[in-house]
Amino acid sequence: MTTTSDGRSRGSAANGPLRDRVAPTMPLPDFRDHPDLKLAISGTFSSGKSTTTEALSVATGITRTHAKTSRQLLVDLVPGKTVMELSAMELVKLGLRRFEERVHNESGEGPFISDGGVFHEWVYFEARMRVGINPGATWWFQGIKKVMGLPVKHFYQRYTDTLGEITRARAKRIYDAYVHLPVEFDMEPDGHRPVSEPFRRLSDDLLIAALEELRIPYRVVGGSIEERVSTIIDLFGLPLVMPLAEAIEIAEQRVATDLDDLKEDARYHEAQRKKSLLRQIQYAMRY
Repeated sequence: MTTTSDGRSRGSAANGPLRDRVAPTMPLPDFRDHPDLKLAISGTFSSGKSTTTEALSVATGITRTHAKTSRQLLVDLVPGKTVMELSAMELVKLGLRRFEERVHNESGEGPFISDGGVFHEWVYFEARMRVGINPGATWWFQGIKKVMGLPVKHFYQRYTDTLGEITRARAKRIYDAYVHLPVEFDMEPDGHRPVSEPFRRLSDDLLIAALEELRIPYRVVGGSIEERVSTIIDLFGLPLVMPLAEAIEIAEQRVATDLDDLKEDARYHEAQRKKSLLRQIQYAMRY
């Protein structure tokens, strides 16, 4: 899927037709006129952000900024758990750690391409407030969590609203434009991504709604990695320092290497190990 000349995105996702979206008519900045361009690439789980942003960075020579993935951070923050097993406070810790990394990595001079952007952490927490904090867990696990969370959910919702205000305000100050990658691919069932399709679709809608509210110029760009990178380069007049095919090959190798390195960590395999029923109940009892 690619964007058409009228700014409308069309295509077919792995699970069926995509909803057409009309991107705002706000003009996009051109790198040739804005050499310090701050461009963010948004998209929910399994939308191809890492490979797309890495390929863009390699192809254009512009720095890619990002936060470590949840599965990378958890081996240090909460060893032995996947995202599906975290309590609300552990999710807060994870989100704040990722936000800290983004702010640090985006504070340098010059242009950058951000993998995600600062309000992704708010989007995922807001979606959890609506769907459930462990959206990919079994029905009984989610049921216990919902009951246990009744006394404190108001507090976590207020926290979420405040996080949204802070992260959206920073995005408005920092980014010159956004590119949104729509839901086109099936999720990888790795235990770290939420395997709830309603959660993923809601996150996608929240990302678009935030961009509309903030009035940040953006376009929706889909299709293969090569189509995405080529379209984004054309939209923003980005330089090309390497053939696209070569840049994409390097990007795919880097993303795969990062995952292979993580899988060599014994703590990662401990998190993937199926927990006993007693341990699952204990996790469910902790909102």
